[in-house]
Amino acid sequence: MTRTAVVGVGYLGRFHAQKYAALPGSRLVAVADPNASARAALQKELGVEGVEDYRSLIGRVDAVSIVTPTPSHFAIARDFLEAGVDVLLEKPITVTIEEAESLNQIAGGAGRILQVGHLERFNAVVQAVQPTLTTPRFIESARLAPFKQRGTDVDVVLDLMIHDIDLILSIVRSPVVSVDAIGTSVFSNEIDIANARLRFANGCVANSTASRVSLKTERKLRIFEDDAYLSIDLHQKVLTVIRKGTGEGLEGMPPVSIEERNYDQGDALKDEIAAFLNSVATREAPMVSGEDGLLALKTAVKIADQVRKSRERFKS
Repeated sequence: MTRTAVVGVGYLGRFHAQKYAALPGSRLVAVADPNASARAALQKELGVEGVEDYRSLIGRVDAVSIVTPTPSHFAIARDFLEAGVDVLLEKPITVTIEEAESLNQIAGGAGRILQVGHLERFNAVVQAVQPTLTTPRFIESARLAPFKQRGTDVDVVLDLMIHDIDLILSIVRSPVVSVDAIGTSVFSNEIDIANARLRFANGCVANSTASRVSLKTERKLRIFEDDAYLSIDLHQKVLTVIRKGTGEGLEGMPPVSIEERNYDQGDALKDEIAAFLNSVATREAPMVSGEDGLLALKTAVKIADQVRKSRERFKS
């Protein structure tokens, strides 16, 4: 039985705690949060101990989820990894590349599991489409959401776009050779809407848009291959595959094969945490490793830097 805990039990951390409490192979020891009311709510709901200082958990747990604001990720994850505790760290892995590199070094040196919470990897439609992909030539992603104060400690690239950055990198599996990006702030002090164009060494191009100032929620991915066009609705869990059919259609036009598949909403967070617990038990590498988190962060930082430079040119 793996002794588990959750550090940071705000909106998302509460869900982490619920999954650990319900999953077999996990014994939720405690939750940690400086907010007394957040701790008390889960103490009452799940019947677990609540502590103010996460450091009091060291020596009492085998694995933790860290679901705190991004600026605190590095210090908390470092303390647990150095103490021999396996870590599931919410995305983005850290604020800076140097911090992410350091966490990977610490995890490797200590023989610890470091998994990063890129939740879309566990989306049912993503898992269904991955084995069917051949050679993507162009990828387009759109992630739009209404404004919420939660998450504005970082810009929209690290808050929302990084989900699609990780997905695109996992699909293309080729180095990024150039980045062109633009964006602006609307409601917060950080960038609230951004667009990035990534070119990969294998010739693939990806265009990604993220907004947290939209009137609707949309999470879509479109993939163009030599023999197919795939439209993936990550929110509704719908996959549409369009291919050239056989024979001859009307007026000499080639027939088109359109296949639409619907997938259960499922519970991606439960699957993510179950995968983490499996890695803890088996010592197998996690599906989304610390190195994956680092690669996504490096790309996001390049995009954010390009956005800042484009804003400075516009202002001048």
